[in-house]
Amino acid sequence: MKKFQFSKPLLNFLLIGLSILSFSRFVLFFIFKNRVAETPDYGYIFPIGLRMDLIVLCYLLFLPLALTALVPDSFLKKIQGFLTVYFILFLTLILFMELSTLDFINEYDTRPNKLFVDYLIYPKEVVGTLLKSYLSSIFVTVIVLAGFVYALIRYRKPLFEIRETNYKTKLLVFPLIAFFVFFGARSSLTSKRPINASNAIFSTDHLTNSLGLNSFYTVTFALYSMKNEINPEKMYGKMDYAEAISRVKKYMDVKPADFTDDSIPLLHIQKADSIKKRLYNIVIILEESLGAEYVGSLGGLPLTPEFDKLTKEGTLFTNLFSTGTRSVRGIEAVVTGFLPSPSESVVKLNNSQRDFYTIASLLKQKGYDTSFIYGGMANFDNMGSFFSGNGFDKIIDEDDFDAQKSAFHGTWGWSDEDVMAKANNYFKSLGNKPFVSLVFSSSNHEPFEFPDGRIALYDKQKNTVNNAMKYADYSIGQFFKQAQKEEYYKNTIFLVIADHNTRTYGKHLVPIHKFHIPALIIGPGIPKGGKYNKLCSQIDIQPTVLGKIGFDTEVPMAGRNLFNLPDSFQGRAMMQFNDINAFRVGNEVVIMQPNKEPLQFHVEKDTIFTPEKLNKDLAKDALAHVISPFYLYNQQKYKLRNN
Repeated sequence: MKKFQFSKPLLNFLLIGLSILSFSRFVLFFIFKNRVAETPDYGYIFPIGLRMDLIVLCYLLFLPLALTALVPDSFLKKIQGFLTVYFILFLTLILFMELSTLDFINEYDTRPNKLFVDYLIYPKEVVGTLLKSYLSSIFVTVIVLAGFVYALIRYRKPLFEIRETNYKTKLLVFPLIAFFVFFGARSSLTSKRPINASNAIFSTDHLTNSLGLNSFYTVTFALYSMKNEINPEKMYGKMDYAEAISRVKKYMDVKPADFTDDSIPLLHIQKADSIKKRLYNIVIILEESLGAEYVGSLGGLPLTPEFDKLTKEGTLFTNLFSTGTRSVRGIEAVVTGFLPSPSESVVKLNNSQRDFYTIASLLKQKGYDTSFIYGGMANFDNMGSFFSGNGFDKIIDEDDFDAQKSAFHGTWGWSDEDVMAKANNYFKSLGNKPFVSLVFSSSNHEPFEFPDGRIALYDKQKNTVNNAMKYADYSIGQFFKQAQKEEYYKNTIFLVIADHNTRTYGKHLVPIHKFHIPALIIGPGIPKGGKYNKLCSQIDIQPTVLGKIGFDTEVPMAGRNLFNLPDSFQGRAMMQFNDINAFRVGNEVVIMQPNKEPLQFHVEKDTIFTPEKLNKDLAKDALAHVISPFYLYNQQKYKLRNN
């Protein structure tokens, strides 16, 4: 054991940290036991919590491990003071965050998050509030922290003093200890990506899930996420928020009297095309990277024979454009109808992890079963956390598939045909209960893996984008063949839509042609063999689907019901390409770049850009469409009325 003497301070840090976090979790559990116990399998918060605690502590151990193991003994005394301060500082921060947690939960029903950080910029107001409302808590916190720090300082030598060890021995032992620290921080050797907050989601109760985390983690994650929350005013120019909202509203097909709540600026009544007694189901099949260039019925390569046949069963949107170039941006547009902003998609941002509008949160109020079905891990891109916090009660991902009954497992998880079969079986199991589901494909994602013997290869080499697209199309065909035999089929509206295209590139500031994607709606009341040829955006599709659901809805979406849009309304689309935004109305497009004046072009065939004199009013409309989502997100005004 003498070989490991240099690691004793690391082990002590780990054990003290685990003791603090575990004790805090037990205390919080007993305080909120009546609520937590309503959740099935609530005991999961303890193994999940241990796992998340180890992740945090092992990350914090990387630096001291490297210093103690790799620095020669002659320099150890010089770094001893730094390491002692390091250990005491982070243990104190961990304890402080846990001591702050109870009051924060009582106020916000969750562990400390971005709000905890935001309030630091208002010290006068916050300190005044704390002194008036939480004086006893502050007193207890100060006493406990002072005693804790005093104890650590007094016993710093037995706890954190680095013992001299033969340098060669340290170098030999270092890889073994480093492996365990790396394993603890990543928490998995089999998963393709590190464990994150999504893995703590096991219930529909946000508080219960948060108890499986720790407050140092949640605040650190909030700080990390803030780098994605870009202020468009600093990039493109300022605009009064009221004016921005007003300019967005003029592109909505909504009468002034139909806006229902001034505190939620875009909330309005969306009239159903017709009122039905039955509640129609909605199935959204979100196809990974399926650009129009791969779709035969849109003039692309002949890779989608199944999709092309299905166009005879519903209405095809031939001039539809995605809002971005990432899956999370496509999810944002299709599931939430939110306008694209320069920030990261709301799927990954902190303020939208709860009480943010989604189609699931809307229809859950009507008694719908709500589900997300995916062949990979739902923690990718924070999808699991976002969906769980915003109305999706059932999340089916990679771990829920039966390997014995599934066809193929690749880098991104189970194949599309497995996902589609899983979805069909799940929908059958619901009986007469209405449901809304997001089914997300992944086989047509690089490295383009899929099972043998399903398709006639388009390219000689198997694992190419063209062959993967053709396989994904095969899987769509298989799903509809299965679904058409089921009772739920005749009472379901199906939407097949891409999240974005494959690689987005081009010589223009925004390669518009690479944002062209397909969408097909099939179901009751949907014209068969129909085509919608006007310019439209990905954010218009959910309002269009809801128009056919059979009852009026109250939603905050800026998108439009395309089936009912007056001829006087020009088509419009918004596209985000890195930090460049394009706002297109008809064939006129305004392009905004950071810290530059906007440019305007006349566009033909999506690829021919002719510079034009800037229409200042159109430029203001373009700016309004990036200022508004920033305002709505930042002020948490994109939600349903009862949230």
